[in-house]
Amino acid sequence: MKLPLVVSVPHAGLRVPAEVAPVCALSAAEIAADSDGGAGEIYSFAGEAGAFVTTDIARAVVDVNRARDDRRTDGAVKTHTSYKSEVWDRPLLEAEVEGLLDAYHTPYHARLTELGLAGRWPLGVDCHTMAAVGPPVGPDPGRERPWVCVSNADGTCPQEWTDTLREGFQQHLDGPVKVNDPFRGGYICRSHSSEMPWVQIELSRAPYLPHDAKRQVVLTALRHWAERHA
Repeated sequence: MKLPLVVSVPHAGLRVPAEVAPVCALSAAEIAADSDGGAGEIYSFAGEAGAFVTTDIARAVVDVNRARDDRRTDGAVKTHTSYKSEVWDRPLLEAEVEGLLDAYHTPYHARLTELGLAGRWPLGVDCHTMAAVGPPVGPDPGRERPWVCVSNADGTCPQEWTDTLREGFQQHLDGPVKVNDPFRGGYICRSHSSEMPWVQIELSRAPYLPHDAKRQVVLTALRHWAERHA
């Protein structure tokens, strides 16, 4: 039986769209460093989840976990990576920015809204991996991070559900599992929680387990949640 969840994996992609590839200043290594390494393997739940949404576009180019009108350096269409590398050889024109958002950001959120309003699933899970140590741009630069962070932005899903997920992870991991530390839940959770409850999962990229074992831990934690609340 499939998990009664909408699973979102927004930062696994590595592709630079062809329309802006000629002016992208990043190397493949820099693009990968600014993406959620391992997310594609760990969260490959298209066959396990009720609904599965992802994108192959690199986070360093278009970040669907930002508001469309977020024009910060680390906004929806970035000018610098989280390691402060410049993304573009020249500033993008406004028409180029809007074109990227229309092509990649808007459809992602339209699909999440469609799924949320369908009323078929009780919970959306936004899935990420995080650097083992906080990067220069972030809430915790230079700080070692927990193995898992479960976030609900203090209200995007019931606290009991969040605690159940934390418990499901902690039962199978020796390292720390935190709630809302260092992340409190991003734009996807916050902006779609009026359509259905959402929670965010962040797994440290520290090598405490290989990707396939991390995948099994996540599935076990999600099944633990579903047994209690779905």
